[in-house]
Amino acid sequence: MSSPPRGELSAQLAPVVREALEAAGFDLDALDVNQAGRRRLVKVVVDGEDGIGLDEVAEASRVVSAALDEHDHIINGPYTLEVTSPGVDRPLTRPRHWKRAHLRLVKIKQPDQAEWFGRVGECDETGVELLHKDELRRVEYRHIERAVMEIEFKQPPVEELARLTRKAPEEEPR
Repeated sequence: MSSPPRGELSAQLAPVVREALEAAGFDLDALDVNQAGRRRLVKVVVDGEDGIGLDEVAEASRVVSAALDEHDHIINGPYTLEVTSPGVDRPLTRPRHWKRAHLRLVKIKQPDQAEWFGRVGECDETGVELLHKDELRRVEYRHIERAVMEIEFKQPPVEELARLTRKAPEEEPR
């Protein structure tokens, strides 16, 4: 018996992997299955509420491996498992990505507009509040073509953080 085609195989494995990861406190960000010679490469991108480090990736790898072993009839053959974290350049595509990016600087591309930068404020299931040029604006996710976090090498301005957390900035000691 042969295993299903790649896209169908990913679709069959996704609920199995998602359930196992969620039971362990992780989120499935992406799952892809590719043919690699006689083996399949199962690539799983995992995230957690507070991000994910090497220890969490190792734990997620054990959890996914056990789940795949229990459902080996789906893959029906040898496979290599690769579990990884999303990385800082992951596009923000889901509300939980935006929640985890709270107070971070992001680059946003909207249809028919130039790219712009904003700092992430409150967000919900349909959109996000962004601070852009000292102005708060709400943008619905459906109006965002692409968004990624920007790496900052210095602390963000206190005033910006205060606007987004709705707190008055602390005065400097005299």
